Amino acid sequence: MKKFIETLKNCWKIEDLRQRLLITLLFTAIYRFGSFVVLPGINPASLGQLQKQTEGGLMSLLDMFSGGAFSNASIFALGIMPYISASIVMQLLAVAVPYFQKMQREGESGRKKISMYTRYLTVFILLLQAPSYLMNLKYQASQALATGISWTVFMIPATIILAAGSMFILWLGERITDKGVGNGISLIIMIGIIARLPQAFVQEAGSRLTAISGGGLIMFIVELLILFGVVCAAILLVQGTRKVPVQYAKRLVGNKQYGGARQYIPLKLFAANVMPIIFAQALMFIPLAIVQYQSDNASPIVRSLMDPHSLLYNVIYVILIIAFTYFYTAITLNPVQMAEDMKRNNGFIPGIRPGKDTAEYIDTIMSRLTFPGSLFIAFIAIMPALAGLLNVQQGFSQFFGGTSLLILVGVVIDTLQQIESHLLMRHYDGLLNVGHTRGNHVSAY
Repeated sequence: MKKFIETLKNCWKIEDLRQRLLITLLFTAIYRFGSFVVLPGINPASLGQLQKQTEGGLMSLLDMFSGGAFSNASIFALGIMPYISASIVMQLLAVAVPYFQKMQREGESGRKKISMYTRYLTVFILLLQAPSYLMNLKYQASQALATGISWTVFMIPATIILAAGSMFILWLGERITDKGVGNGISLIIMIGIIARLPQAFVQEAGSRLTAISGGGLIMFIVELLILFGVVCAAILLVQGTRKVPVQYAKRLVGNKQYGGARQYIPLKLFAANVMPIIFAQALMFIPLAIVQYQSDNASPIVRSLMDPHSLLYNVIYVILIIAFTYFYTAITLNPVQMAEDMKRNNGFIPGIRPGKDTAEYIDTIMSRLTFPGSLFIAFIAIMPALAGLLNVQQGFSQFFGGTSLLILVGVVIDTLQQIESHLLMRHYDGLLNVGHTRGNHVSAY
């Protein structure tokens, strides 16, 4: 504890780090404040049906990422997810379309163009999602609109407000990245997720402590121990890497010798981050949304597919996660390009010929890493369902695994790495007594 307090004092002593931390806190506070600002003309007391709708399924996921703004009909209801969707589309285009591939290789100018196209695509997605959200709001809480205002008139300014709200969140995230600590977009997603943790924790503790049977306090302690173990496993998953040695050839320039150093290519155990879970969830939610209105007369198989705790649902979910892990790893890591870059810089893997043999060697290593990594992430993804079988409250069970846990772990590690780099640069001790949090840079998406 003394070491931790001393580290906090050191953080406050460094003027640049202190300003960055205060700016980060200020912008995240603005984001949380905006999550409770309801759309003009909407009565928040009449949103009970909308809030009930977000208790499960895709709506629950959207509400989690927005920090509750979705169920509050807030000006930030659409959150940062439209930008995330646009970024994913641009990543796929950079792999499949030669024009974007060329742009990606242009360095800083290419990144600026891709960023510009991403923003344009974000606005386009917002102009589609905002009316869809408002139509759902009309269907779920038609009585929430103020008397004397028609939904037709309300839709146009509300669409503009929702789109502007999401773009303002994007601006906040970029300012946090430039002036604050950590990746701003990832931090905003994390803040939205973690904002629900205190309420979920209190509800779970209350349900366990007041339960007549079921273990009471002992069961609650067991839940916390399991949660701690899952968090530790997620940290190992995010930080796990295979270091491939790369030797650079020596070269003489005049009377001086350059190169000859040995470096490493850190191949992550889990290179796809949370994308396989997001893709798998999207595919599982689509048929659920189609058959949901026919659930009374649905067959037993359809009912199983609609139950996130059923065996059939989770088996298909695991298979999809494994498949998408291989797919996303294949499109984001290009062994041929890595081998060409290595050869161009006079680098080689000891014992492996440059060129085609190097690409095949890297591809083999990634294949061997991807399989255990996909099993690991699939296990973490179904942990909320397993927690539900132990009668854990749904709100609290979401923190036992899945997208929320991996995002929280990844963003916290990334932020701690940046804070530690500031401390070490000023010759202060790091955040830990032994070892440092230095490692691979992680992202929420």
